[in-house]
Amino acid sequence: MAFDLRAALLKKAEVETAWLVDFEFRLRARTMRLLAARIGEDADALVARIVRGDDAAIVAELETARGLPPGALAADYRRSLAEARAQLIDEVGDPSPYRLA
Repeated sequence: MAFDLRAALLKKAEVETAWLVDFEFRLRARTMRLLAARIGEDADALVARIVRGDDAAIVAELETARGLPPGALAADYRRSLAEARAQLIDEVGDPSPYRLA
């Protein structure tokens, strides 16, 4: 029986891709929860919006709904994103790929 290197590499790529997709989803959801807490929105409703659009569109919708100028919530979003990323890295590890020399 021979070792199938191609199958092993495909399996590795599948597992790592799933890990990265999971991390990205958790990051977006946590970012929206933290942003909701910062601006006084309903966290569950804000997290539900991530299936309908990207984060920039969600922030733009929030600014429009509140009558704020474009970019008014950008700093709150960036702080929430940085905090969410730090929390997730502490909980599940860094998603950065390992480079082979």
